[in-house]
Amino acid sequence: MIPDWTERFQGTAALPRAVRDRLVDVARIIHMDAGAQVFGPMNVPDSLFFLYDGRIRVSQSSDTGREITLYRVDAGDSCVLTTACMLAEEAYNAEGVAETEITAVVLPKPAFDRLVAEEEAFRKFVFAAYSKRLIDLLRVVDDVAFGHMDVRLAQRLLALAGDLKEIPATHQRLASELGTAREVVSRVLSDFQKREMIAQSRGRIALVDKPALRALADSR
Repeated sequence: MIPDWTERFQGTAALPRAVRDRLVDVARIIHMDAGAQVFGPMNVPDSLFFLYDGRIRVSQSSDTGREITLYRVDAGDSCVLTTACMLAEEAYNAEGVAETEITAVVLPKPAFDRLVAEEEAFRKFVFAAYSKRLIDLLRVVDDVAFGHMDVRLAQRLLALAGDLKEIPATHQRLASELGTAREVVSRVLSDFQKREMIAQSRGRIALVDKPALRALADSR
């Protein structure tokens, strides 16, 4: 039981108390295990999705099976694809998978439609969150189209590691993260290892020289 989940999200916490009370009244709380599919292609969303706790990876696959990570939804965020598909009343063209156990708040579409129509503050919140995520997606497109793979891979390793010095990661997983072929990732990782920036073992990568990786990540 979450007494007032609106406090968890910067956007909803800033809404007038009357709007927040309406949200609490109509929303429901769900829990899902790590690895569960939160949404998938061909599903038309019927609720606005707020991630209260955990992390979701949103990805898209091509007809040839190549996969790319579009973005992650972290605790305290809403999902831009859910918002976009609800507004357009269209099915998802991507998949969201829980990377950890998650707790989420779902706002049914009829309640969402009423709040957007009746509450200016809520309407502004929805479109501000949508705009922010759309900018993130455009950065992904820019990276895929114009980014240097060594720079992108260094950035992704640092992002996945955070404060850790070692991460569980396969070459295929990293290829999916970056929307490229596994062979390309293997070649770049081999170069990183020769330059003593990383060390590889089965299914794990140690970030041996984080300053060097960070310098590379910031170089372009």
